Amino acid sequence: MSKSEEITQKLSLESTIREEDIPSIDLYMDQVIQLFDATYSDSLRNEDEKVLTKTMINNYSKGKLFIPVKNKKYSKDHIMLISLIYQLKGALSIKDIKSVLEPLNDKMNTKDFSLEKFYSSLVKIQQKNAQDFLGEMKNHEVEVENQETDKMERLILLIASLSNMSNAYRKAAELLVDELSERREGTK
Repeated sequence: MSKSEEITQKLSLESTIREEDIPSIDLYMDQVIQLFDATYSDSLRNEDEKVLTKTMINNYSKGKLFIPVKNKKYSKDHIMLISLIYQLKGALSIKDIKSVLEPLNDKMNTKDFSLEKFYSSLVKIQQKNAQDFLGEMKNHEVEVENQETDKMERLILLIASLSNMSNAYRKAAELLVDELSERREGTK
């Protein structure tokens, strides 16, 4: 197994909460946390890391990142929005995530918007990204292996290459958040 395949397998990139995985009944916070743990715990770096905590969920709620919670229960819509937050929080600040989610939260009560349809599109894109990632990892690995350096230096080069790409993707996402914010301000 190549280093790329080994890393991709450890990342569990195809793990995601699909719409059909979300119960049709509202869940208490502990049940939400259990759902996320069951789905994403294999992708954690170490045992001390947490997928989701009560504090995180409370902070998302207080920060108005999603629609208000009713009777301390989280609906299917809440689960989908928390899942989106989970995906975004590795690359974006909470402020940027709020900017991304505000248009969705605003559209929640309109006839022409379906969060389920949006979420289904998101899951499809995530699955495609997971497949594409292995190919991209292999390309980085081949590029690094072609360098005339020792094994440790090649590993450091691979780390630097992946970090460089991660920064490029994060910065591109931040530019798009800025564009989204500008568009929203232009419509007010």
